[in-house]
Amino acid sequence: MPRLAIGPEFPRELSALAPPVRRDAVVALRRFLLNVPGAPHPERVRGARDPRVATLRLAQGHRGVVVRQRDVYWLRTVLPEPEAWSYARRHRYGVNPVLGVIEEWDAEALERVEPALRRSMRPSRLFDAICDGDLLGLGLDAPALPLFRLITTEADVTALEPLLPPTQYAPLAVLARGGTLAEAWRELDTLRPSDDETGPIDPDDLYAALRRSPDRAVFVPDKVALDRVLEAPEWCTFLRPAQHRLARAAGYDHPVLVIGGAGTGKTVVALHRAAHLAGQGRGPVLLVTFSQSLAEELSARLDRLIDDEVVRKRIEVDNAERLAIRIVADAEGRRPALVGPGSRSLAQITDEALRVLSISTGDLLDDVDPGRKPYRHVVVDEAQDISPAQWRLLRAVVPRARDDLFIVGDPHQRVTDTRVALGAVGIPADQHMLGVSHRLSRELLSFVVRLRGGGPAPGLVKGATVMYDYTATRHGERPVVRAYESEEAELAGLRTTVESWLADGVPPDEIAVGARDQRLVRAAKQALDGLDVRALTFQHLKGLEFERVALIGVAEGVVPRPLPQDPPPDPYARARALERERSILFVACTRARSILYISHSGRGSPFLPL
Repeated sequence: MPRLAIGPEFPRELSALAPPVRRDAVVALRRFLLNVPGAPHPERVRGARDPRVATLRLAQGHRGVVVRQRDVYWLRTVLPEPEAWSYARRHRYGVNPVLGVIEEWDAEALERVEPALRRSMRPSRLFDAICDGDLLGLGLDAPALPLFRLITTEADVTALEPLLPPTQYAPLAVLARGGTLAEAWRELDTLRPSDDETGPIDPDDLYAALRRSPDRAVFVPDKVALDRVLEAPEWCTFLRPAQHRLARAAGYDHPVLVIGGAGTGKTVVALHRAAHLAGQGRGPVLLVTFSQSLAEELSARLDRLIDDEVVRKRIEVDNAERLAIRIVADAEGRRPALVGPGSRSLAQITDEALRVLSISTGDLLDDVDPGRKPYRHVVVDEAQDISPAQWRLLRAVVPRARDDLFIVGDPHQRVTDTRVALGAVGIPADQHMLGVSHRLSRELLSFVVRLRGGGPAPGLVKGATVMYDYTATRHGERPVVRAYESEEAELAGLRTTVESWLADGVPPDEIAVGARDQRLVRAAKQALDGLDVRALTFQHLKGLEFERVALIGVAEGVVPRPLPQDPPPDPYARARALERERSILFVACTRARSILYISHSGRGSPFLPL
């Protein structure tokens, strides 16, 4: 029976096909897995750069491209026949000798690039000072070494990025900008999917290389697994190496804090970590976040991620406020009142919940009787907006033991006035970073960094966190900032814009409209009457993502909100309020994957970059 692995591009391309073609392709793949009569068979590709590449006829006029070694098949793409044959001839594949992961090369394009590099070659070349042994030691491909030796400028390396595997480009880019071999090694190590990989790497073992490449391949042993991969969102199935390493680690001896910018996959890591811990069955898992709306979103995503009902039931999803209310309600036999006579504030309820826990579980039982704690593991999303009292509560609901707290957040996306270092609330955490945004384009990332200021942001860690090291993996459209003479004209422009997006084929649930306050949200909903798209405040966009986002009313006097003048705020309070307003706009802007549209009537917000 064939062992079939699916590449991440295949489900996306399959979903874009016409329904009859898509149906025929899925049926063909099921037959291929079962190895029954009528199943597609691999056909050799004349002129292929890699003899292991073949095609499978999956539907009328469409073929899948596979990389084959004995009974192992890696399905890369599905394309119309002429394009499939061209793709199959153009690429070659290999195994990185350092990390053991699979690599794909656009060999045909590199062949065309080589003469251009020779023509532009200067007497002094970029990597002349580095010997072949050191370059090969970084896992650089031996057949490609003569090409790399022709490079004379950092711009040459940048131009090669789309044609090279990330494991080849990353160390070259470090060396090109003057980095050391040690720095290149560290950059390469970020692409290692697991810290547990041991043993020799066989460059001819395709199966082992695919198993080490969770972002590039997932094996489907049967029809059920195949259908799940083809139907599930990409984030459910394919994790980037850094995400996989954090989410699937065998265990952590201390609390873990993952800091990452917008679109780096923090929430995906939190979801997969919760699923991984629940799968081990050591005890109940609490996945906690900032608000109830985000908790509902995370719960729905867990339902998609986990198909085992027993494992799914081991994970509770809540926000910190409701957790405190629930603990007090269980202790007192009724829900505590939040309004009216006898009512308590959320802060008071959180303090009471902590007192209840200290009585019921004690402070010294973690090692003696950890089972008395309500949860065995706690995973925290949107950690930057958790208050000090809530942190003390989260510390108390889980024993101080291996894999107790796994925390993800970004101080630059804070929408509250909370600024607490975890060490100050008894949670000394080991820190990890996610520095590559997979949601934002480079153009959008540049825009939001300038909007946010790019400077340090306090919270979670001792000192401050900066965002200058964040990068993006792809190019895209620049954000559009449009000025109107009046609010009526701005709302008419909003409707025209959203109608054009729908006409482009963007699904309504992939479009969001945001505004700073509820009045503008209501105005947007009225202007978009009959169009089934979501309109939310900036704060309610937090934690969500969409293909296209329109933000309206980003004007002076609206963003930032005017500060109260009676009594006048002191300079320190004013600075904190303005930083919070800037963060709220930053969060709203970073919800877009492809297109961000910003509008205002009158003078634009002072936060908008020039």
